[in-house]
Amino acid sequence: MLQKSAKRLFDVVGASLALVLLSPAIVAVAAIVRSQIGSPVFFRQIRPGRNGEPFQIIKFRTMTNSRTPDGALLSDEERLVDAGRRLRRWSLDELPELLNVVAGDMSLVGPRPLLMEYLPRYTPDQARRHEVRPGITGLAQVSGRNDLPWEQRFELDVWYIDNWSIWLDMRILMMTVGRVFAGRGVSQQGQATMTPFEGPSDQERNGR
Repeated sequence: MLQKSAKRLFDVVGASLALVLLSPAIVAVAAIVRSQIGSPVFFRQIRPGRNGEPFQIIKFRTMTNSRTPDGALLSDEERLVDAGRRLRRWSLDELPELLNVVAGDMSLVGPRPLLMEYLPRYTPDQARRHEVRPGITGLAQVSGRNDLPWEQRFELDVWYIDNWSIWLDMRILMMTVGRVFAGRGVSQQGQATMTPFEGPSDQERNGR
């Protein structure tokens, strides 16, 4: 209980301070999104939080809402504009998630919140990633980000949960800064973003 309280305090103080210090950057990014991508400026989507409970994540938009003549959304690659690519490269689209941290839906560090539709696809061990609040950054992100296969990312998420400490969070945050400046792993090789998680292989499902 004391450790959880310490992590929450660390999150609230860190996110609040970041919102103040980064407010000029947040305003500038909002202006870029409004002028080059359009309204709304924010992307909102329901994601699973701790224990799989849904919450609304807030990010800056990086894609247009362009659709085919029959109303279907175009592919990620077709909707991801140059400004959006730059925002993703420097992780500037993630800045509004600091509000999610202050609200208690997210943590500064933890497994990234994925899609609600993935929940029934996890193995019991992979589902443990929802034992804690999801994070803006995490061990999987500083270990390779979207360059890593899904299974390896989930293994890192579970390792983080089993080995958590404030010092580990601080180390991951410092490593995140280096990752952001390097701009690596933003998207999977050959993809605009990341291929969907379809679930474990038969071998993994059978525990082999």
